[in-house]
Amino acid sequence: MLQSELFTKTRKEGPKDEVARNAQLLIRAGYIHKEMAGVYSFLPLGLRVLNKIVGIIREEMNAIGGQELFLTALQDPAVWKTSGRWSEQVVDNWFKTEIKTGGAAGLGFTHEEPIVRLMKDHIHSYRDLPKFIYQFQTKFRNEERAKSGILRTREFLMKDLYSFARDEKEHAKLYEKVKSAYSRIFNRAGVGRRTFLTFASGGSFSKYSHEFQTVCDAGEDTIYLDEKKEIAVNKEVLAPEVLKELGLKREGLTEKKAVEVGNIFSQGIRFSEPLGLTFKDEAGTEKPVVMGAYGIGPGRLLGAIVELLADKAGLVWPASVAPFQVHLVSLASENGETKSSADALYKKLLDKGVETLYDDRDLRVGEKFADDDLLGLPIRLVVSDKTAKAGKIEFKRRIEDKSELLSEAEVMERVVSL
Repeated sequence: MLQSELFTKTRKEGPKDEVARNAQLLIRAGYIHKEMAGVYSFLPLGLRVLNKIVGIIREEMNAIGGQELFLTALQDPAVWKTSGRWSEQVVDNWFKTEIKTGGAAGLGFTHEEPIVRLMKDHIHSYRDLPKFIYQFQTKFRNEERAKSGILRTREFLMKDLYSFARDEKEHAKLYEKVKSAYSRIFNRAGVGRRTFLTFASGGSFSKYSHEFQTVCDAGEDTIYLDEKKEIAVNKEVLAPEVLKELGLKREGLTEKKAVEVGNIFSQGIRFSEPLGLTFKDEAGTEKPVVMGAYGIGPGRLLGAIVELLADKAGLVWPASVAPFQVHLVSLASENGETKSSADALYKKLLDKGVETLYDDRDLRVGEKFADDDLLGLPIRLVVSDKTAKAGKIEFKRRIEDKSELLSEAEVMERVVSL
C-alpha cells in the first residue's frame, strides 16, 4: 500500500465527544470512524487489524473441529417466544423492527435459538454428536451505556461458537477444548500475559462460567487475581466458600480492573429442551442435546489490545495483528537516487511477501515520524539522502527507542525473520 493513495488521514487531536482512549487513538490514526454513540465503522487499516484477529480465531476454532456457518441477523420472533426470550421483561436490550407486510423481526443479540432450530434438521442420532458450530456475525444490543469506545458498542462483530453433546461428560471435554483454544487465541493476539481465566457466575446453567479478562485501567469489570496461579475471580462471585473451593486465599488476591475479551459457559438443556433438539441414544431413547456457548468479540479484543499496549505516541500493534508489518518511510529531498532506493526496497519487501505500508508522501520529516508512531506498525525502515549515500537503511522496532543502521541484506534478513 502506498500511503499517498490511502484515503484516510491522521489527526493531531482526537474527537472532543470521545472519552475512551481506544477510540481516541483509533480515530486519530484513521482506523475507525464514529457513526454515533456506540456505533463505529472500520476503515481500511482498522479492517485489516480486525481481519487478522478474525483469522487467528478462525484457525483456532477450526483446529478443535469447529464448522463455520453464517446465520441471519434478522430474527423470527416465534423461535424466541418458544424460549421465552422475546419478552423485553426478560431481555431488555433488543433492537426490534416492524415488517412492512405485517409482523415483527428482531436484530439478533445472540444466536442460541436459531442455531438450535437449524440443528434440529441435522441432529437425530448419537452418531451425529458431538459437534462444534460457529460463526462470525454482527450482533445488535441496545446498550444503555456506550462510552467505552469499541469495548462496549450497540453494533459489533462476534464469534459465537455452540457445542452439542450427548451428555454432561462429553460436554465437559468439549468445554476444556475451547478453554485451551481461547488461551492460544489471546497469546497469539499479543495480550496473553495480561489475560486471565476468571471464574464468574454460571447462572442457572452451571456452578461457574469462565471469562477471559484482560487487565487494564479501562476495564469495566473488577476481578480478584492470583498472579502466581494465573487465575481470577469476578467480583460478582467473590465469597469465602468460592475461594475455598478454588483453593485461593483472599489475602493472596489483588483487585484489578479488567476488560472481558471472551466468555465460555455451559447451557445444559436450557435451549435444546424447549425447542425440541433431541437425539436417540444407543438404546433408542430420546434425549435432549447438552449445549455450551462460547463468545469472543473481535472488535472488543482489538480495543483491549489498544488499551493495553498503546503508549503516549500512539498505537503499538503486535506483529500477529498489525495491518502491515513494515512502515517504509522515504525521506527523499531533491535526490532522485534516494527515491529510487526506497522504491526498489519497497518492491523487494513485496516480493518477499512482507506486508508493507510505503510512506511516499511529500511531507516534513517530523510529520512522517509522528504518523509512524501513531499508526503503530511493528517495524519502521527509513531511507534518506544520508542513509542512501552510506548504503544503509535505518531500522527501528516500534517497541524500542533506538534505531540501527543496517545494510539492505541485513534489513531483509531481520524483517523476514521477525
